[in-house]
Amino acid sequence: MAEIICIIGNKGGTGKTTLSHMLCQGMGLLGSRSVCVLTDTHRDPLIPEGRRYLTADARSPEALRKVAEKLSTLAAWKGVIDGGGNRAEMDKKLYGLANLVLLPFRDSHEDMRTVIRDLETFPNAWALPSQWPTNPWQQEAADKALMQVLSGYEQRILEPVFALSSTKLLLQKQIPSQLPTPLSNACRRLAHQVMGLLRIPHEAPTDE
Repeated sequence: MAEIICIIGNKGGTGKTTLSHMLCQGMGLLGSRSVCVLTDTHRDPLIPEGRRYLTADARSPEALRKVAEKLSTLAAWKGVIDGGGNRAEMDKKLYGLANLVLLPFRDSHEDMRTVIRDLETFPNAWALPSQWPTNPWQQEAADKALMQVLSGYEQRILEPVFALSSTKLLLQKQIPSQLPTPLSNACRRLAHQVMGLLRIPHEAPTDE
């Protein structure tokens, strides 16, 4: 059956949807088949043409049940479920479905306090720094705040996904025929982290 990765968390605006598409794109670039599953009722489905992964609309409980059933029949596939924000009950449901749970958070004390609560609620989940600053001074301040606020959770924090303006291209209804190299490299690195956690054999990515 497929491996199911859920990207959830009580805080909105942490980049769950962007990360879901980046992860699926990266898996495709690393030769792995995946489907990006939409559950956020505030977003519209995106078409799969031009992407290295499929998309699925599971914005209703019945649709989510059918998608989960379908994934259970697909060997070697990965289902990446975008949980949306501020939906505690949905998060609990998705946590029960998942082989791996990611909790993205941005470089604010509010996000970090919220992710602590989610880490306590979901003991097998991993925290993922998202849209992390690339400016050296801002990055140093963000890293310092992370170590202060999330001290004690270091073993459950993944390598950050750095802010990249081109990620918005993945959220277009139809993506360009060719994506910028920095975006492709970032997608590969994220997929490499996740596939490593799932112990899925794959070649280590090399930046183009």
